[in-house]
Amino acid sequence: MESKLLNLYHDTGFYQLELGQLVMIGVGLILIYLAIKKKFEPLLLLPIGVGAILVNIPGAGMMSAPVYDAAGHMISPGGLQYYIYYAGIETGLFPLLIFMGVGAMTDFGPMLANPKTLLLGAAAQFGIFATVIGAVLLGAFGIMDFTLADAAAIGIIGGADGPTAIFVASRLAPDLLGAIAVAAYSYMALVPLIQPPIMRALTTKEERSIKMEQLRPVSKTEKIVFPVVVILLVAMFLPSAAPLLGMFCFGNLMRECGVVDRLSETAQNALINIVTIMLGLGVGSKLSSEEFLNIETLGILSLGLVAFSIGTASGVLMAKLMNRLSKDAINPLIGAAGVSAVPMAARVANKLGLEANKQNFLLMHAMGPNVAGVIGSAVAAGIMLSYVGS
Repeated sequence: MESKLLNLYHDTGFYQLELGQLVMIGVGLILIYLAIKKKFEPLLLLPIGVGAILVNIPGAGMMSAPVYDAAGHMISPGGLQYYIYYAGIETGLFPLLIFMGVGAMTDFGPMLANPKTLLLGAAAQFGIFATVIGAVLLGAFGIMDFTLADAAAIGIIGGADGPTAIFVASRLAPDLLGAIAVAAYSYMALVPLIQPPIMRALTTKEERSIKMEQLRPVSKTEKIVFPVVVILLVAMFLPSAAPLLGMFCFGNLMRECGVVDRLSETAQNALINIVTIMLGLGVGSKLSSEEFLNIETLGILSLGLVAFSIGTASGVLMAKLMNRLSKDAINPLIGAAGVSAVPMAARVANKLGLEANKQNFLLMHAMGPNVAGVIGSAVAAGIMLSYVGS
């Protein structure tokens, strides 16, 4: 009887628990706290936090691969998170479905009404390439053990686009996926804290008070034609970006064409919600103590913050330059929305504009570069995949 009780105790997670697993369970609890209490990207941080806890419970086998005997009969079916990760994340399926849902929720109208904002979305991606160079230099000097593929995956954090970061990391640096995903979504959630100091430092009160002219109406035909044109252009010039932008534009086309409302509503609601749950649990599966608790993780978190900060600053500086060269007034604050944290970055620009001038409503103007940032980050991802992955 005593030996049976002892065996039972040895089978418990408490007996098998290691310090690293305990630390990562704590990290999972912190993510859950931030999601519930602070409302930081709760749709992703909550399932990621739960996934981190589950994968670090010793003996649970949530990431265990299926085991077969010599005859091919299954002995052990494998863990739930194993199937979620390899079926949806390693294949890139979940990020692409997320992009389709985001496209179905996106209005290209503000960007089409002021096409110049495409330049702001492009400028904000400078943080991605600057961080890639920084990560390569850290690897070259032996400070961090980053390869060029690792550096490219880390740099995408600067686009503030979680699905894109996951898509690129799953292809170029799957061993860094957990840290990259946590960094990307954490900085997306912290947009209202990170961006305002940078925006204030680079602009004067007079610049923040600039009122912009009302946007012109955009026809339905323009909204239908634009996603089709983007798909064709991307497929021809940068095929590696076609999966991301193709699904994004497909979702948007369902929204704008007006003949598949049921499909559009499904993509915007039920489908994207289901995939978000699976994506979070899959990302959480990469937060095991063996993969997360190392010096590279600290480097990724630091470089991700640098990338996001440079992207914000680049967008603001580009908007300041455009304001000087353009006959139409451009408020530099909208340049910060060039990072693709939709619509949070646009709301931050609007908030700072109202602080400087209570009649200065910038939300719709900022949505232009915000949507352009989504396109820009997907193009940057395609460039990384084409250059590094080849």
